Amino acid sequence: MLVEIPDPDVILSVIVAFLIGIGGLFVFYKIKPLIKTSQNDDVSQFERLEYYERQLIDMKIRMDALEMEGVESKPSDSNLELKQILEKIAKNEVKETQTTVKPEIIPEQIAQPEPKLDHNNPTDYVLHLITNKAMTSRDIQITLKKSREHTSRLMKKLFDDGFVKRNTVSKPYTYSISDKGKEKIGFLESNPTLA
Repeated sequence: MLVEIPDPDVILSVIVAFLIGIGGLFVFYKIKPLIKTSQNDDVSQFERLEYYERQLIDMKIRMDALEMEGVESKPSDSNLELKQILEKIAKNEVKETQTTVKPEIIPEQIAQPEPKLDHNNPTDYVLHLITNKAMTSRDIQITLKKSREHTSRLMKKLFDDGFVKRNTVSKPYTYSISDKGKEKIGFLESNPTLA
């Protein structure tokens, strides 16, 4: 069997074409980061990320609210209940795309049942809510199921009366209970007829 060896000109042209192709790819990948993408893509992606972040925050707040209201279920039913809640939220709020996100549930929060709270007096209810951890006005608004304006007025009144402390270092502001608020809660717990 005879093998025909191509002319040196053909071999040289194939090698040169290969090197030019590799050089072109190298230059393309070096220049690619320097080329600016369109501003519209960045803005739309940023808005989409903000939208999903808000949705996740809302879901986490609702899960915390359900835990604070003393919703207890068997461990085997917890996944089913979580799926049902997430499906309702997805149907009501996320119509564009469907995402499945499991919010992080801390076992210590489940193990400590919260007392049943009276929804008739929002002031006392808010003070009970922020006793264990600081919350934003948005968290409180969703838990109370009141308007943003109502919640803002309530938190301003509680802050002015000295029942809550406002952390203005980060935005949105977070509210935590003050010593005066703890005294009020202690007084209400010792005298349940006044609550």
